[in-house]
Amino acid sequence: QGTAGQSFGAFLAHGISIDLQGEANDYVGKGLSGGRIAIYPPATCPIVPEDNIIVGNTVLYGAINGECYFRGIAGERFAVRNSGAITVVEGVGDHGCEYMTGGTVVVLGATGRNFAAGMSGGTAFVLDESGDFKKRCNLAMVELESVPAETAADSDAHLLRALIEKHVHYTGSERARKILDQWNHYLPKFTKIMPIEYRQALQKIAAVKSAQKQTERVSHG
Repeated sequence: QGTAGQSFGAFLAHGISIDLQGEANDYVGKGLSGGRIAIYPPATCPIVPEDNIIVGNTVLYGAINGECYFRGIAGERFAVRNSGAITVVEGVGDHGCEYMTGGTVVVLGATGRNFAAGMSGGTAFVLDESGDFKKRCNLAMVELESVPAETAADSDAHLLRALIEKHVHYTGSERARKILDQWNHYLPKFTKIMPIEYRQALQKIAAVKSAQKQTERVSHG
């Protein structure tokens, strides 16, 4: 409980979980290596979490694995150089997902400018209620997509909902609970940010796997 300083939960290993009722400074989860961090304001705190900063700048810098759930807004350069961590946050400052190469980021609110600059891998989902996220996203290496309302276990909508449900579980977020309660209203407002070359690589991998399965069926037949 209370206020955590610099690099809270840095390099946290698999099997270790940290819950913080309070707030944290810069570099939370730096080099996260499989652990889980949840940060949320105390129940007695009068602030509106989704309108206030909960963690500082450069959170999840160089993270490679693990999960983070932040009930509130993060500062600048959120998930910079993230290569594998999964996280849900309720807003970010400028340069979010900068140089990201892997992992999944869900933003349940607004972002600052220059989102996804140099982003070559991974996936991000941003709740774009104002409809102007495209103006704040750096489109040099990514494309923006809608999130179809599919129910398949491997669909974007299924993944997104599952992560928001985890966010509620670990932080008690009212923001996330409202989104889930009005899912059909909010889902069309989400934008998926997908690196162009990363998507092409995934398509090639899928094509190779499909060809291998076809070959196996023929050989067994």
